[in-house]
Amino acid sequence: MKIEIIPIAERKIKRRGIRKEWIEETISSPVQLVDGYGGRKVAQKMFIIENKKYLLRVVFEKKDEVYIVVTAYFTSQINRYWKEEK
Repeated sequence: MKIEIIPIAERKIKRRGIRKEWIEETISSPVQLVDGYGGRKVAQKMFIIENKKYLLRVVFEKKDEVYIVVTAYFTSQINRYWKEEK
């Protein structure tokens, strides 16, 4: 699996303290995959950081066999983004 991160996302991810291995793990084995805007996908996975639960959301586009990361961020507002199974 090939993953590329666009330059502006690279800067934001670094500033947010998100490890690249977390992004790779979230894309390769998301707990949840939801539709984003403009045909993008959002891979979601929970992490425990300093005894607090966070949801990592990785927004990406897939072109051929390449996953292009547009942005990634942690949120503590899990209920806002988590989609319950129907």
